[in-house]
Amino acid sequence: MIVPSFFSDSYFDEVFNSLNGKESTKPLMRTDVKEVGTDYLLEIEMPGFDKDEIHAELEKGYLTISGVHTNKIDEDEKCGKYIRRERYMGKCSRTFYIGENLKQEDVKAKYENGILSIAFPKDKKPEIEEKKRISIE
Repeated sequence: MIVPSFFSDSYFDEVFNSLNGKESTKPLMRTDVKEVGTDYLLEIEMPGFDKDEIHAELEKGYLTISGVHTNKIDEDEKCGKYIRRERYMGKCSRTFYIGENLKQEDVKAKYENGILSIAFPKDKKPEIEEKKRISIE
């Protein structure tokens, strides 16, 4: 079958899966990485999440971003009954190695309009102790 160029390779797989009731294979948390001056900037798509549903942790040089999205299902018939639900509900996470020399206070995060932006310095050198002379007795 010839596929028009404006469809991605997985377009027909997704259509087929949706017709068969299978979950979509679209990736969550798509991320762009930019260099901005002396920093790196991660821009992570997290549409539909509330700020308090997103968590960021830094451990041993690895930055882990996770989100837990729950949708409260209203069983009241006045609000209507769902025939099909396509919005994502569940957990997702991604981990990035950003360097062992960074500390929590070096990482700045902001969530706005479904995009989580995380900035951190490119080249943070480890703190080297100043040489001190030891007197010999």
